[in-house]
Parts: sequence; structure tokens; C-alpha cells
Amino acid sequence: MTDVSFPGERGAYSEDAAVQFLGPEITAVPCETFDRALASTAEGRTEYTVLPIENSIEGSVGRSYDLLYSTPLNATGEIYHKVEHCLIGTGSLGEIDAVYSHPQALGQCKGFIEKNRIKPISSYDTAGSVKIIKEMGRSDCACIASRRASEIYGVPVVAVSIADNPNNYTRFLLLSKGRRQATGKDKTSLIFSIKHEPGSLFRIIEKFHDNNINLTKIESRPTKTSTWEYNFYVDFDGHASDPHIAGMLEKIKSQTLFMKVLGSYPSAHTG
Repeated sequence: MTDVSFPGERGAYSEDAAVQFLGPEITAVPCETFDRALASTAEGRTEYTVLPIENSIEGSVGRSYDLLYSTPLNATGEIYHKVEHCLIGTGSLGEIDAVYSHPQALGQCKGFIEKNRIKPISSYDTAGSVKIIKEMGRSDCACIASRRASEIYGVPVVAVSIADNPNNYTRFLLLSKGRRQATGKDKTSLIFSIKHEPGSLFRIIEKFHDNNINLTKIESRPTKTSTWEYNFYVDFDGHASDPHIAGMLEKIKSQTLFMKVLGSYPSAHTG
């Protein structure tokens, strides 16, 4: 049986994504933090880690991107998991004046929260917020999480489909110690940093254009070591083992201060 670590409590969307990735027969291992989920696989206690990377509404998950910089694990898969938020609690909608959830979930349900004049309270995890309100035992407090979390903790669903945008997906990466072989329909994730000087980023991007390689994402994150210096996170079509791409990466590396190939993996799609 495959052991998979994920950040959050049982019933978290990360666990749902792990099941969608690898099947219901997995052993899902909840971890208190993103760091501990990755450490579980890096130290050999689990075979894989599932990590949320970005949401179609709220954007990137900053903590995940920061950890990708330092983890020794490789990205070996991706999945787009449809998020369906529920309001969960023991009271009626009219009774509820406070709602707990992860900040991303609160942001995705901002319109519903404001319409019903409910006070949002940030929590460490969507499923963990169900545990919180169950322990509180108050009908005026609710949370936002999945229907599965409601079932796991035995707290009723008050309202369904409460996200502002029904087209709500979270992208997850599957990470492990191994690497994936090329499939012909792959994506590669890359981190690099460059000198803080005119044209340095352009020269990197130009290499993708010159080699006819499609960039699907580029994002900057502060390095956390030097003020106003950034790491760039890039996704592009293709596998790093392809000789054409490998040659381009060598040219890019010579123009960077730091470069790390996070991994190549089969490209996934929403729907």
C-alpha cells in the first residue's frame, strides 16, 4: 500500500487530491504543516507528498513555492482538483455569525460571507476548522470545508456550493525521491535567480522563444535572503531529459545565479 503525506487534517482537500492521484487504497498521512509533509517523504516515512501549489481564484500558495526552493524531492506529477466548498456547522444559516477556515477558502467564499454578514476567522486548515467548531459546540460558529470533511467529523452541512466562482480548482504537485520518465506530454518546473541588472530576465525568456518552447507559467517570489531580490518559478511544456530542452537549460544555467529543475511530469488539465 502506498503511503502519501499531505498538509492538514483528515478530510482536507489535499487528501482528496491524493486519493484522486493515486487511488482510494492509499494510506493518507496527515501532517500539521507543509514542512512536515515534505519531511515525511524526504526522510522515507512516506513515498509521496501532495502539496497545493495554486488556486484558480486566489492564485499561488506562497508557502508551497518557498518550500520547493529547498526540498530535495522531485515533482513527479500534477493534478487539478475541483474544490467544492460547503458551510458546515450545527446551527442554521441565520444563527451563524462567525466562520472559520483556511485564508484561501475564506477568500474564495468572500461574497457569500459578506452577503450573510458573517465574520471570517482564519484557521490553519479547512478540515481542521471542522474539528475546531465541533470542539467549540456553538451553533453561532461554522466553518468552510469539503463535504467529505463534514462526513468524517460528523458535523452537518448547512449550505453547499458557496464559493464565489464555481470554476474553482486547486493545482497540486506530487513529490517524491524519484523522477518520472518522459511520456511525450510532459511539463517541467524550474526555479532560478538572476543578477539584478537590466535585461537579465529578458535573456532567459528569450532562450525559450528561440527554442520554440512554450512557457505556461512564470512567477517571482522574494529570495528571503536579500532585499528586493527574487527567485523566478517557471513551468514549461516538455521534459528536461529531451536533448533539445537539456541544451537550452544548460544555456540558461550559465546566465543565472542559481537554477534548480524541480522535476518533469505528465501535464494535467482541469475538467
